[in-house]
Amino acid sequence: MFNLPNILTISRILVIPAVFATVYWENNIGNVTACVLFALAAITDFFDGYLARSMNKLSKFGRFLDPIADKLLVASVLLILAYSQRLSDYGLIPAVIIMCREILVSGLREFLAEINVGMPVTKLAKWKTTFQLIALPILLLGTTGWEYFPYLGEAFLWLAAILTVITGYDYMKSGLKYMNEA
Repeated sequence: MFNLPNILTISRILVIPAVFATVYWENNIGNVTACVLFALAAITDFFDGYLARSMNKLSKFGRFLDPIADKLLVASVLLILAYSQRLSDYGLIPAVIIMCREILVSGLREFLAEINVGMPVTKLAKWKTTFQLIALPILLLGTTGWEYFPYLGEAFLWLAAILTVITGYDYMKSGLKYMNEA
């Protein structure tokens, strides 16, 4: 259970309190630290899967924890951004859309797993994740270094939210055919 890929997955969860703590620094060092911590955590999402496959360390624990770690990290950072007022009023909209979709799709995956139906991640969903993983560290920077970072970050967040709606709809459409009311 405690192999390198799983340790990388666990690290994404463990970094959340550190990112949150940086909010209280209220300075550029805190912003950059939050950005770097998040970026490093996001990079582990690629490497844990790659290493698990290349080292032949695929595990049930890893398959279980990987999507949870991703969702915890993203949801936590969205909440941190909202709490620290680094999202505009309009920036809260894509944040809520993203969080609602993640809960909806997680519930759908759980239901489908009970009836032994898999729901693979689509390429469009991977693009959604990519836009999120670009948006969030930019938003964590605030205006550190460039006054337009918040606008750029929110633009990427909106792109992620649009893809979130599309992929959420696609997943629901695929999953609904397995829900027959008796």
